Amino acid sequence: MAEATPPLTQPHAATPPLTPMSLATLLGRIDHEWTSRKKIFDLPTARFWKPDPEIDLGFEFLGRPCATPIGPAAGPHSQLAQNIVLSWLGGSRLFELKTVQIIDDLEIARPCIDMQTIGYNIEWSQELTVPQSLTEYVKASMLLEMLREWEPIAELVGTDPGAHVFDMSVGYDLAGISDEKVATFISGMRDASAEIEKLRPEIAGAAGGAFAHLADLEFNPHISGTLTLSTFHGCPPEEIESITKHLIDVHDLDVIVKLNPTLLGYETVAGIVNDELGYTDVPVKEQAFADDLHFERGIELIGELNEYAKERGKKFGIKLTNTLVVDNQKGFMPDETMYLSGPPLHVLAMTLLDTLSTALPGQLDVPGHDGEIMVSFSAGITKDNLCDALATGVNPATVCSDLLKPGGYGRLAPMLRNLTTELRDSGHTNLTSWRAARQTSAAAAGHATTAAEHVRVIRGEGIEPYHLTGNEKLPRVVDNELEMFGCVACNFCVTVCPNDAFTNIKSLPGVDAMNGRQQYLVFSELCNDCGNCLTFCPEEGDPAVIKPRLYTDPELFAAREGQGYLLVDGRIVDHRGPDPSVPLIQQLLDSQAGNPLAAALSADGAADGEA
Repeated sequence: MAEATPPLTQPHAATPPLTPMSLATLLGRIDHEWTSRKKIFDLPTARFWKPDPEIDLGFEFLGRPCATPIGPAAGPHSQLAQNIVLSWLGGSRLFELKTVQIIDDLEIARPCIDMQTIGYNIEWSQELTVPQSLTEYVKASMLLEMLREWEPIAELVGTDPGAHVFDMSVGYDLAGISDEKVATFISGMRDASAEIEKLRPEIAGAAGGAFAHLADLEFNPHISGTLTLSTFHGCPPEEIESITKHLIDVHDLDVIVKLNPTLLGYETVAGIVNDELGYTDVPVKEQAFADDLHFERGIELIGELNEYAKERGKKFGIKLTNTLVVDNQKGFMPDETMYLSGPPLHVLAMTLLDTLSTALPGQLDVPGHDGEIMVSFSAGITKDNLCDALATGVNPATVCSDLLKPGGYGRLAPMLRNLTTELRDSGHTNLTSWRAARQTSAAAAGHATTAAEHVRVIRGEGIEPYHLTGNEKLPRVVDNELEMFGCVACNFCVTVCPNDAFTNIKSLPGVDAMNGRQQYLVFSELCNDCGNCLTFCPEEGDPAVIKPRLYTDPELFAAREGQGYLLVDGRIVDHRGPDPSVPLIQQLLDSQAGNPLAAALSADGAADGEA
């Protein structure tokens, strides 16, 4: 599920949805969790990715080396520093950062994510202020550079984890992108020297000095030189053209333009979604097709913008695709309109790739054409279809919906292991030769391209994983009411949270009020009430509401409603909730050397206070 692109104005939020943790706190959590549990942000080492030195999964992203062809799509997994660290540990090397826009005090209705079956959402651009977004991305870049040098995990990630790329994303109109606020963000990503020096003093004192030897590291100030333009639904072609030229001319960027599945036309899209795939209860909005860029003009625009970029020594690409606008008839999320992702979007996006390959002969950088326009992809990527998707020539294949399912960031490394096995078993050592062989095989079978072959399969004998019948099963449930202390301890709330807002601690022995082998707690500053833990929790109740909500920001604690526990230096100093719960939570925080919260929440500056 990549993010959607909505109207430009929304009501203001009463309180900030997210309060990022400081660099010092994140370093403290890394060191403490590693020392006590051999995990980082709750990700076990079995889910760390270590490259095979004999198999090269690298590719060039707009001319830049990138060591693996997957990463998080612009969305809930790419706006906080710890999200990006988790993705990197799982093997991501291309990070499509969450879209930044001028309006940075949005109120997004909650819940905003529905992954019960195929995937829908109503959330879109950053939930931080624009300056906070810059800080988070610089912070993430610094953390990755430090982790590359951090000896304790060298054996697990390899002595050379490979190059990574941060790809910016901005939207949604020229006026907003030209504004000083967004322009300053882009310039800061191009040269983050000042931001790095602001953050550097936090390193030496963090985690009892565990990272002090890296405080003087020469951090690369060039965070990003590429940008994926997220155009809102209904954006006129003239606006897309003007924004792209502005980004090339004013900011000296290589640019990718994200396209909408509406390019296929209403009849084709409705035919695929409602008829071929069987989603008869998904009302495709016909008006969206009238408002969006039309196919013929889209073909012209792609060629024109590629020529414009080439003349100025820049590279140009396209992204397939944005989400699909549909009417909300489910009622789980409150908005009238929602945005479809997951399996059906994969079929739409691949069909669009095949259609564009035919309409742009020799222009796309895909097998069978070998042009120069790079194609980035994000639509329903899973472990099962990653190899076939990459064989079509897309660079990269970013992931969102699959990471919102149980396992979360831990689902990335198995994807790469599966891809590595595919290359090795087919006698290849790199993506380029493997793709060429796949194209030769596809042509021998009568297909113009590997994309055409993949589309034939997923709309034919291989349709089941994308059809309604393959996606009707609901998350499992048990007949039990969720309580503050005690549950089935499935760990789903920890893994499906895109913000790393949940953690667990072993239960206190001999305490009757505490059922189950482990207890779950919520970092309230990192919880934006997206609803994903509610979807997958097998018990009756919302974990984000029922499990103890820990605050370190007094102003945020005062502004919010519902139960919560305010911590200062690791001690509960105020609370809203049952009085008997206070000593139990405090005992949990104090109980074990393996407690990942005590170090994090007692650190100075536990959260950045600019939210």
